[in-house]
Amino acid sequence: MKKTAIVTDSNSGITQREAQELGISVLPMPFYVNGELFLEDITLTQEEFYKQLNDEAEISTSQPSPGDVMGLWDKLLEEYEEIVHIPMSSGLSTACETAMILARDYDGKVHVVNNQRISVTQKQSVLDAIKLREEGKNAQQIAEVLMETKMDASIYITLETLKYLKKGGRITPAAAAIGTILNLKPVLQIQGEKLDAFSKARGKVKAKKIMLEAIHKDLENRFGEYLKNGEMVLAGAYTGNLEEAREWEAEVRKEFPDLQFTMDPLSLSVSCHIGPGALAVTCIRKVK
Repeated sequence: MKKTAIVTDSNSGITQREAQELGISVLPMPFYVNGELFLEDITLTQEEFYKQLNDEAEISTSQPSPGDVMGLWDKLLEEYEEIVHIPMSSGLSTACETAMILARDYDGKVHVVNNQRISVTQKQSVLDAIKLREEGKNAQQIAEVLMETKMDASIYITLETLKYLKKGGRITPAAAAIGTILNLKPVLQIQGEKLDAFSKARGKVKAKKIMLEAIHKDLENRFGEYLKNGEMVLAGAYTGNLEEAREWEAEVRKEFPDLQFTMDPLSLSVSCHIGPGALAVTCIRKVK
């Protein structure tokens, strides 16, 4: 019997194909589009999602059902002794809390990691878990390391439009109208549980500069020791616009030529609240 299975959800940005290559399992996040249920990366592709978003479809997020979660765990426990489950941040979804409650019935065989991450930072947690598994760590040991490092990441995001923040009630219609007229681009931040305002700029060029400066500051101050020890990596993310994402990737690589950098689409659970054309950059502590 194999030792430790690793499970995450599609908020990590890890596709079903990548999951097979990595030897892990990914729970697809459910979405309702005009009242119809879709599963991320199974019955709902990135392309179809943004087409529906642009067509003004009513899109709402949900979480995997308890039956789907337990069904996957039960299947894995036929082959593995234990499970490390890495859901999206508890501050952004109730999926983590639900999983923690369900795990109580598994006699310590399922370890749910509430490590406050989403998208590319959550993906790094999964990669760290795989590395720790390869080093012979058990599920409890893997979960402990991920919890110890959970706050060692920063995400900065700038948006193309204020439309979706207005739609979600995060800003008033008046503020959105003024921001659109002035070409104001908010810079948002995720550190731990919440998506918060960080800064704002006139135009995307300035917004990107603000994000790069923020990453420099984090690497020099918050994560200075980890940087010296070779424990920091960078990642980028985007919503919808691949051409712009490639330009952004080139900018980040030029700014930080000595650091490992990857670029992935932003998870759809975040995308539906901020819309297409968003760009993000993050610095993350990895398990060395």
